[in-house]
Amino acid sequence: MRTIIDSAKENAPVPPSRQTEAVTMKHIASLARVSIGTVSHVINGSARVREPLRRRVLDAIRQLGYQPSQIARDLKRNQTNIVGMIVPDITNPFFPAVVRGAEDVAYHHSYRLVLCNADNDTDKERAYLQQLQAYRMAGLIIIPSENSEPRILKEIESSTPVVCLDRKPARWGSDTVTVDNAGGAASAAKHLLSLGHRTFGIITGNLKLAPAASRVEGFCTELRKAGIIIDPAYIQQGRFDRASGYEKMRFLLHLQPRPTAVFATNDLIVLGALSALREAALRCPEDMSLVGFDDLEFSELVNPPLTTVAQPGYQMGAKGATLLVRRLQGATDASQNIVLPTELKIRGSTAALRSARLRAAE
Repeated sequence: MRTIIDSAKENAPVPPSRQTEAVTMKHIASLARVSIGTVSHVINGSARVREPLRRRVLDAIRQLGYQPSQIARDLKRNQTNIVGMIVPDITNPFFPAVVRGAEDVAYHHSYRLVLCNADNDTDKERAYLQQLQAYRMAGLIIIPSENSEPRILKEIESSTPVVCLDRKPARWGSDTVTVDNAGGAASAAKHLLSLGHRTFGIITGNLKLAPAASRVEGFCTELRKAGIIIDPAYIQQGRFDRASGYEKMRFLLHLQPRPTAVFATNDLIVLGALSALREAALRCPEDMSLVGFDDLEFSELVNPPLTTVAQPGYQMGAKGATLLVRRLQGATDASQNIVLPTELKIRGSTAALRSARLRAAE
């Protein structure tokens, strides 16, 4: 014969260690001996629940190890705590520092950053934008791809705060964080001019991108002040990668007169350029000075250490996330375009022109 105790044991809530299904509010209500509505009020922080009942519900939650569905709660609010971040090429060593800066600030303000790599592919970038919208992201931080579509960003920005980093799309009027690309490149030109160089080459990434165009223009403007106009053949456009640096430097080495100094619009390009110089049995800086742009971690470690224009990647990401959080907290002031300073780091890849050194020794 079954006893009342046996029956009670059969109907008792199953301890967490014996559960074979996810804990629900129904389980909590049963253990706490309250209604499901009371459990819901407690989980959602309602003040409508008397303290004794609240304590019973919280005790039951602890005993059962209940984890509320964040997705369900976000759907109810029609927004998540997710901040989307899209970068054009995560293999570029500059972008991880930007991501880290954004992630640190977002996390500090209880937002979770979801990173997407667009591979400089407009279709892939568009797909990520649509998916992040479907996930009801709270906001978006984006480094636009080479052929990014400002129209789509503006459509998103009408309902979700958007901050652009590093590259400002055409006709973009909302928050951006960039660096002083032209000023940094001008400082590189001044340095090379001071060393006696007068024949220059430039290797750049896609000139459709604002940073590349600004760096080339800043460098050339400073040369024009010294009365030097670069022949277009000496400005070689490729990609922001090592392979382009190698390929374009090989081309420059066949020009007459050969450049005595080359400015590259990022440090990856310089690595390829160095390989081409060594293949041609030429030395840096004795036969050619090289200046890059970025100041990546490896810049001090290569031989020779790179003279380069340092741009603050971490600060760019952190500033961008700070702007986004302000918008999420309700700021409605005019859009901001923050321009961070750059700094020329002079190292071993630049030296006085050989003829200048010889004159100094006479």
